[in-house]
Amino acid sequence: MNCIIFLNIFAAFWALAIAGTQYPATKGEVWPKPQHQVKTNTVLTFDHRRFQIKVVGVTCSLLSSVVSRYSHVFTRQSQLALEHASSYKSAGRLAELHIDLTAPCEDYPHYGMDESYNLTIAEVSTLKSGSIWGILRGLQTVLHSFYLSDDYMRILVNATEIYDYPRYSHRGLLLDTSRHYISLQNILLTLDAMEMNKMNVFHWHIIDDDSFPYQSKKFPELSEHGAYYPTMVYSKADIMLILKYARERGIRVIPEFDVPGHTVSWGASHPELVFTCPDQWYGTTTVGALNPILDSTYELLGDLIKEVQDLFPDKYFHVGGDEVNTKCWEVPTIQAYLKEHNMTITELFPMFVGRLFRLLGSRSQPIVWEAIFDNVTSLPASTPVQVWKSEPIKGNEKYDDYGKYTVNKVLKAGKKVILSAPWYLDKLQKSWVDYYNGTDPHAMVNDKSLAENILGGEACQWGEHVDDRNMISRTWPRACAVAEILWSSPPFDVPTTHHKSVNSNRLEEHTCRMIRHDIGAQPPNGPGFCVVNPNHL
Repeated sequence: MNCIIFLNIFAAFWALAIAGTQYPATKGEVWPKPQHQVKTNTVLTFDHRRFQIKVVGVTCSLLSSVVSRYSHVFTRQSQLALEHASSYKSAGRLAELHIDLTAPCEDYPHYGMDESYNLTIAEVSTLKSGSIWGILRGLQTVLHSFYLSDDYMRILVNATEIYDYPRYSHRGLLLDTSRHYISLQNILLTLDAMEMNKMNVFHWHIIDDDSFPYQSKKFPELSEHGAYYPTMVYSKADIMLILKYARERGIRVIPEFDVPGHTVSWGASHPELVFTCPDQWYGTTTVGALNPILDSTYELLGDLIKEVQDLFPDKYFHVGGDEVNTKCWEVPTIQAYLKEHNMTITELFPMFVGRLFRLLGSRSQPIVWEAIFDNVTSLPASTPVQVWKSEPIKGNEKYDDYGKYTVNKVLKAGKKVILSAPWYLDKLQKSWVDYYNGTDPHAMVNDKSLAENILGGEACQWGEHVDDRNMISRTWPRACAVAEILWSSPPFDVPTTHHKSVNSNRLEEHTCRMIRHDIGAQPPNGPGFCVVNPNHL
């Protein structure tokens, strides 16, 4: 009877594979694609009961924690098989993984950290890196290399040699938690997905016009009046958990407190500090701008920044500066100030930015949206500019340039770039293919000698049309395309049918891989299937 049941299961799977899958999943292909890989036809079986991870080099508490976590992950992977590999005669099996860390562990991930690694998959495998962050990336590659046998009975892996490293140091995901509140659980799942895609920057757009969910110790009234609901806040304990979780996955957390615009929610508790007015583009919504002439504005900002700096260990602090509606400042008190100081209204924004940067002090390096670059002539060259605007392609306004015009303008001015223009995930009609094709940052640069000033890029999941129920599926696997572009080598600007097909097959496997680890990614290509756990059928 059991034999008949298994035969029926296999027949069903085979029918799906033949009739229903446009892009059959690959077997053991790594995402993002490694820089250098030689994959052989030698196949090894994997059974967690007969497998050991051994640390043979430098160790530390973080590495011990990582090894413990991945031991559990590998065990879970082994349980996908219908029967354990020990019941099979095999030419070889994956018996050991030796982890050789050759330098002391760093305490916290940082820009420019070493994420390179050498991996040999054999009966006795070796993962070697000069950095704990490289070890993390290599362990993820080992996980990606496993696949189910055709009969679903065994977990297999091919003997492989890999030397891998990222093309860009800044590979991020922006998550907006103001337009809709995103639960702690889903933020942690987002970090899991980022680790699986070797992304290393969680850009937390934590507050905006719509709500103020950051729970400040010194200014509790900001969230008490500005959050959607009393429980829709991020406490210090929540933030510390997110930071710890991210660190263990080699992910930096960069907070963004966007000022002086996007601050309507601040006015719920401090109306004296915020001017509100109709949105200059849409006219149907209200936007806000902090009062730039009050000392009390900068006193609150200074204390809040210090509190955030004490919480978040990263060197960088995103101060926003985006979409400031200066019409909000066309009020009598501002006009009197401008007349008294012989200023124009266009000089208020640079004045505000100068005082804001001084509040950051030496503890933080600001990141800004391109509006600050456009309006502040004294912007330090070391300040990364996040590019999000696209220009119409001359002669065809239906298409945009993915930010190429602005990228070159910023680079020519001697500034650094974080690119986001091609990768706005809130454009829900776009598929992963749209984000993948034609968007290699270096290919955008006119003067190639300036290309080194592109730090990397970010996919941006703005929150107007996603909430806690669909954020994960709307982000993944579309953000996987961005992850591969920022990690792997080019070319990405030559889309062909074959090019798409190859990556579609790989992404089918990778999406299923994420689903198996509780990341509710949406289907990447259309009809298909994902075996989550055959033992539960």
